[in-house]
Formats: sequence, structure tokens, C-alpha cells
Amino acid sequence: MKTYLKLFFALTAGFTFSCGQQELDLEAKKEQLTAYKNEVQDLRAKIKNLENEIAQEDPVFALNNRKSVLVTTTKAQKEHFKHYVEVTGSVLSKMNVNISAEVSGRIEEINALEGMQVRKGQVLAKVDAETINNNIEEVETQLELATILYNKQKRLWDQEIGTEVQFLEAKNRMETLENNLASLKTRKDKTSIIAPFNGTVEDVMVRVGELVQPGMPMFNFVGDSKLYIEGDISETYVGVLGQGDSVNVEFPSIEKNLKTKVTAVGAVINPDNRTFKVEVFLPNLKEVKPNMISVLKIKDYENEKAVTVPANLIQRDNRGDFVYVVENNQAKKKYITRGKTYHRTAEVTKGLDGDELLVDKGFREVGEGFNVEIVQE
Repeated sequence: MKTYLKLFFALTAGFTFSCGQQELDLEAKKEQLTAYKNEVQDLRAKIKNLENEIAQEDPVFALNNRKSVLVTTTKAQKEHFKHYVEVTGSVLSKMNVNISAEVSGRIEEINALEGMQVRKGQVLAKVDAETINNNIEEVETQLELATILYNKQKRLWDQEIGTEVQFLEAKNRMETLENNLASLKTRKDKTSIIAPFNGTVEDVMVRVGELVQPGMPMFNFVGDSKLYIEGDISETYVGVLGQGDSVNVEFPSIEKNLKTKVTAVGAVINPDNRTFKVEVFLPNLKEVKPNMISVLKIKDYENEKAVTVPANLIQRDNRGDFVYVVENNQAKKKYITRGKTYHRTAEVTKGLDGDELLVDKGFREVGEGFNVEIVQE
């Protein structure tokens, strides 16, 4: 038993000594690591200071020692470049009219509603015709008697009985009543307000029971045909745009595009916004309605052999516009003459051949002579 106890105490003491030794080794390693890190920091600081001192005396060393900037690239393009004037236009109708009352009376019926599409001749409203009907009945009675008297007087005149004056008076009275009756029937027809052509009722300006007078507007009516687009163009394009020029028209609300032409160019400048009117032909389209908004794209310039670059890559300094190109893994400034710009694409009229490799992403981080490393997106 004593032998076992001695062995146990001996093993315990050995294990305790071993753990203590391991702890001492670990602490030593940590201290050594800290010392190494401090040495690295000191070396880095010394390297940095030495590089700065050498760079001040040797610019070539400074350029070669600069870190490469990661960039992506794109190529200048040789392409057919087109420039368009884009303006907002509105669909109008040459058949936009106000339908007015032609006779006085009280409205007894309205058949049209705002937004309703109607056909030519369709009755939109009716004005009370009771008074006219009574007048027609009265005149018809008088005309019946006048006709009988005229026929009798004519028979007597044919027999050379009576005077010519009596015959002429009977004839004149009958004809006068006939004209009065025709006039009353015409007035009765006008108590029905009808659509003058196919179109849409834009506005109803009266109500049932309301008293109307001749010339009083009752409906605003827009025809379905003879539609056109009107836009305001800046006066800077005077002389550039002309009748017959091609126009691309886009209707954002119905996602429809079509190609048409300019039919008229205004001759007067609006002094308020310095623009002139342009009228564009619009073919008959069921989806297009009056007052619909459109975008007019009128081509005012093109170059079949243009050199183009993304417009956002063009920068400017005291000398003018420039882009960065990659040559021998370095960024180089290329000064250019910019032409027209359309839809984020700029025409370059001078300074590029069209085969250059342009700095794309990262173009604001580079400078003249910077080392660059091209990466793929």
C-alpha cells in the first residue's frame, strides 16, 4: 500500500512540473511573437522613410515603386453615330370642337356621358320641342286652308274669272306658309343635338332641365381622326429641323413606338420659353387618344464613321477634356475634342483613333503614369 502511495505522489509531482514547464514555454512564445511584430513595424517604418527619401531624389524610382491600381477597361468604338432632339409632345385633334345649342329651350334628355365614344349622327341630347310642335300644327292647319283657297282661285283664274291679284295673293299665302312649315321642321330637327363625326365626348357642360340658348356650349367633342402631335422645340434648332424630317415617336403609357415625319414647323418664337412649334403626322391608331403624352425623337445629326466613348469616362482639367487610356500597363491622359452626346455615348472628333483601350471602372483613382492592373468583371 505504501509503495502505491509513493508511486502516485511521484506521478502527480511529475505531471505538475510538466504543465508548469509548458506554461512557461507558451508565455515565452507570446513574448517572442510580440517582439517580432515590433521589429516588423520598425522595419516597415524604416522602409517607408527610405522609399520617400529615394523618391525625392529619383522620380523614376517613385513611378516604378508605386502600387498598381486595379481597373477594368473598355474600347473606344468606331460606329454610325446618330444624335436626336428629344422633346415631349401631346396628341391633339384637328376635330376638337364645342357642340352648342342651335335653338332655345329646356333640356329634356341627355344621352351622352363624359368619355363615351359615339358615331356620326348619334343623338347626344334633346331640347324640349313642345312649342315648336304646336307651331307646326298651327301652320299645317293654316296651310291646309291656304292650299284649298289657292286651288279654287287657280281654277277660276284658268277660266279667266276673277282678278290676277286675287290669284297671286292666294298663291303667295300658300307658299309663305309652306316656307314657315319647312323652317319650323328644321328648327325641330335642331332640338336633337347630334354628333357631327365619330369621336369621344370629352365634357358634358349641361344638365337635364337646364335652359339653353342658341350658341351655348353643351358638349366638348373630339374626333377620332385627324390626330397629330405637337411639341415645342428650342430656338437653337431653328433652321436645323424642317418639314419632312424623320421622327421617331414613343408613347410611354402604351409602350408603343412608330416612325413618322414633321408636317409643319412654326414660324414664330414663343418669347416666354424661346421655343417654336413642330407638328408631327400621326397615323390612325386605336390605342392613341387625344391629350396622350409622347416623346418625339427628331434626328438632327449623324456621322457614319464616328469614334465614340462612354460619356461618363470623359474628365476635364485646365487644358480641356480627356480620357485615360492604358499603354504598357500604365494610365495615360489623352486629350480629346468632344462632339455631340446622346444617351451616355459621346462622339470624339479629335484625339482618338477608335482602337484605344480606355480605363473604365477605377478611372477616377488613376493619374498620369499610374501603374494599372486590368481585372475582368
